[in-house]
Amino acid sequence: MALLKVDQLTKSFGGLIAVNRVSFEIGQGEIVGLIGPNGAGKTTVFNLISGLLDPSYGRIFLGGEEITPLKPYLKSLLGIGRTFQIVRPFEGMTVIENVMVPILARHRDPKKARRLGMEVLGELGLASDAFSQTQNLTYAGRKRLEMARALATSPRLLLLDEVLAGLNSMEVAEALPLIRRIRDRGVTIFMIEHIMAALMSVSDRVLVLDQGELIAQGVPAEVTANPRVIKAYLGEEIPRA
Repeated sequence: MALLKVDQLTKSFGGLIAVNRVSFEIGQGEIVGLIGPNGAGKTTVFNLISGLLDPSYGRIFLGGEEITPLKPYLKSLLGIGRTFQIVRPFEGMTVIENVMVPILARHRDPKKARRLGMEVLGELGLASDAFSQTQNLTYAGRKRLEMARALATSPRLLLLDEVLAGLNSMEVAEALPLIRRIRDRGVTIFMIEHIMAALMSVSDRVLVLDQGELIAQGVPAEVTANPRVIKAYLGEEIPRA
């Protein structure tokens, strides 16, 4: 059974169809990439899955149960975590306090929340910054804090929205094993990314959106060789590693 199933997902904003009858499945333990030109509907798909937007049509299932009409906090409680393109930590709070906020939604004991938060920070390489103010983090550190806050919700499915954007090549190289480790501990990952070489190297499968429609899906080698993908987005075939 697929962990996530999206069936005929559609979202219209007035006369603009941002997502048009998109259907796909993601299995437990997969890392699946989502690519497409700017304005293709990628973040809208994430907003529909996580509950920030209501679909105009279509259904969403998590673990075989329909979750389409649920509010974001209920979807989070059921196991959907996500990051956002623009990192907005809680200012005036320490790194550990930022991570404790989502944990306290499930565990009312502050001591337990702090312990669990430190475990998440350790996993993300932020333990040494736990008691620093968020504004003192590097940009890469703030990106990792965004991931830590999402992981603190104990997700089954983690939606990563351009977590590599703005990082230099060394920081990207350091982040990829981290994404794999998160998957290896049982979290299924669905990620939007514009750094093609990085996304293709870490993804088991890739989905491609163009003008709100799913035009291709498959393993990275299949997708990068697909003429529709090359024409719509890539411009040229990605060199094989």
